[in-house]
Amino acid sequence: MKIGEYKLHTIQTGLFRLDGGAMFGVIPKPLWSKTNPPDDRNRIDMCMRSLLLVSDAKKIIIDNGSGYKLSEKLNDIYGVDHSKYTMEHELKKLGYRTDDITDVILTHLHFDHAGGSTRTDVNGELKLMFPNAVYHIQKKHWEWGQNPSERDKASFMPENYNLLAEKKQLNFFDGDSKFDSQIDLHAVKGHTPFMQLVSVKDDNLTLLFAADLFPTTTHLSLPYIMGYDLFPLTTLDEKKKFLPIIAKDNWILFFEHDAFTETCRVTSTDKGFSAVDKMKLVERND
Repeated sequence: MKIGEYKLHTIQTGLFRLDGGAMFGVIPKPLWSKTNPPDDRNRIDMCMRSLLLVSDAKKIIIDNGSGYKLSEKLNDIYGVDHSKYTMEHELKKLGYRTDDITDVILTHLHFDHAGGSTRTDVNGELKLMFPNAVYHIQKKHWEWGQNPSERDKASFMPENYNLLAEKKQLNFFDGDSKFDSQIDLHAVKGHTPFMQLVSVKDDNLTLLFAADLFPTTTHLSLPYIMGYDLFPLTTLDEKKKFLPIIAKDNWILFFEHDAFTETCRVTSTDKGFSAVDKMKLVERND
């Protein structure tokens, strides 16, 4: 698929699982389990899906999964599985290496979005996964990640991102911003302060990297808000802001965590918003 000067590629970095109750907040299990059946530990299937944008001048990765530094205990809790998908393997299938990436846009610093920013070498030394890239993030979110609250500090692991600043390969944005002429950054605050969504657009088409505002298609329904969100009523307001635009202007949504749907469009009815035109990115010829 191509939007403007950018060719778009799905990069599947791994699979994992999260508690279904936490993923759907106040929604009762008999409702959310219809579309997201849990395992015997009440966890639902999820994935860590990145987006690669390639132009003549740039190779941009949006988010990069959990990486490989989690402890055995955490890998078990979250059901992390890299047996089928890794960042390196998926890039290699497209003819690229991690050294080729020029830019990494991080929506936020939670471990399942930014953990792949760093790796450990054979000697256990911490290294950048993308050594030639500039890493881009919202400044106020970076500041939050340096001193998170007691409620969300488990999601912030400094080994995933402090090296970016030490190596001086970090670039900050402040609020809604233009990354370039075709990429916009949209600051949102419900899930975690100053997460950024990423849209890629030309005159005919817009694709929105939905991050954790819409982690799955199920979350298109307004009441479905994660228990992980620090400010759920703000999330609700943000969904009510974006969804009418997405539906009216026929945007494509790209899902980072939905294990079954890569992209969709959104329709609005008297019963609310729902996903239509579900397909893999590689299948699209919009």
